[in-house]
Amino acid sequence: MKTVLLLFAAISAFGQSPEGRTKAALDQLLAQKYDAFYALFSPEMKGRISLDTFSAQMGQIAALGPPRSVDAPRTIPMGGSTVVVITVHWAPVSLDFQVSWNKAGQVDGTYWRPTTAPQQPWQSPPYSHPESFTVMELTVGEDPWKLPATLTIPKGDGPFPALVLVHGSGPEDRDEMIGGSKVFRDLAEGLSSRGVAVLRYVKRTRQYPQQCMAEANFTMTEETVDDAVRAADLVRKQPGIDPARVFVLGHSQGGYMAPRIMKRDPKLAGFIVLAGNVRPLEDLIVEQTEYILSLKGTLTADDQARLDAVRKNPFAGLHVPEPYLADLKNYHPDAEAKTLDMPMLILQGERDYQVTMKDFALWKTALGGRRNVTFRSYPKLTHLFIAGEGKPSPAEYDKPGHVDEEVIADIAQWVQRR
Repeated sequence: MKTVLLLFAAISAFGQSPEGRTKAALDQLLAQKYDAFYALFSPEMKGRISLDTFSAQMGQIAALGPPRSVDAPRTIPMGGSTVVVITVHWAPVSLDFQVSWNKAGQVDGTYWRPTTAPQQPWQSPPYSHPESFTVMELTVGEDPWKLPATLTIPKGDGPFPALVLVHGSGPEDRDEMIGGSKVFRDLAEGLSSRGVAVLRYVKRTRQYPQQCMAEANFTMTEETVDDAVRAADLVRKQPGIDPARVFVLGHSQGGYMAPRIMKRDPKLAGFIVLAGNVRPLEDLIVEQTEYILSLKGTLTADDQARLDAVRKNPFAGLHVPEPYLADLKNYHPDAEAKTLDMPMLILQGERDYQVTMKDFALWKTALGGRRNVTFRSYPKLTHLFIAGEGKPSPAEYDKPGHVDEEVIADIAQWVQRR
């Protein structure tokens, strides 16, 4: 009876439009009334996450306190679903609250992530010269996982070397838009202005969120590796591309998975890692939580309780399926990379608090004696390879910026020499 009453109350309070339901859901979550929103979960969602686990996850959001401001709801296209996003701004960070609604008005997907809403209109970086390259729309893969893609290819006599860009964590678009920045579009336009073709594509978890969640054995291999291999194969077949000089560039999670991608596709000419972690995800979750809470200065009792809970079980408040974790249990990217005899370029921002210089040092330990491996770190750059000053924080991602031109130049030069 209680479940029926909760569902009736939720439907009455949340209104009929997806935007209205999402706004009402956000109000309920910020008021820590988690059961009302949970009552609208589809049976499949309830089977994947309990109310207790969901409440624990939302407790991490509550620890941020009252938000500074809340943007209007916006609906975005995502694999045919009705997906609504509301950007919520706190002093230290801005997050997107996203809800996917099925045709029955039930929630079949919801999460928080760093905002993808640009704070002001994006502008091309000064090192982009559109007159020097052409743009082609392509499709990576086949049904049921077709992914929209964009290839930028230099004008002039080819064949040209090419890069496939592989995303970081989360349901990224082809530009890897984070806050006011478009990391992958900067890389694509900057590198194609310097004679390197670049393919970027929509990540599977963004294009097909419900289908991915419905996969009982969904892993990071399906999320990242499979589509990167398909993308590389697509690039090799394009006119003007040198099929023997196709490389992978992985950012963050993409860099973490780069050795596995290379093992799956021995035709690849080499790989580039931008802020790819070597340490396991649970270590990063604990370290990032400690760092972000440290920015507040003195911790409250709730802050300390949250930190203690994360240290005890980093995945307790996150909906991460067991097969996903099992797939990574014995994966060590540095050890995998040592078995690969191909050129590698490892880049790291020294102001990165998400994947730190600890990981860069581990890459060096594993590969530092290799003549075909190049390392470079940049004192002023963040996880997005954008320059900044002072103590880094999540709020820095809200500011529009561009991938540093020195990074563009270093990548282009390295690729051209191969």
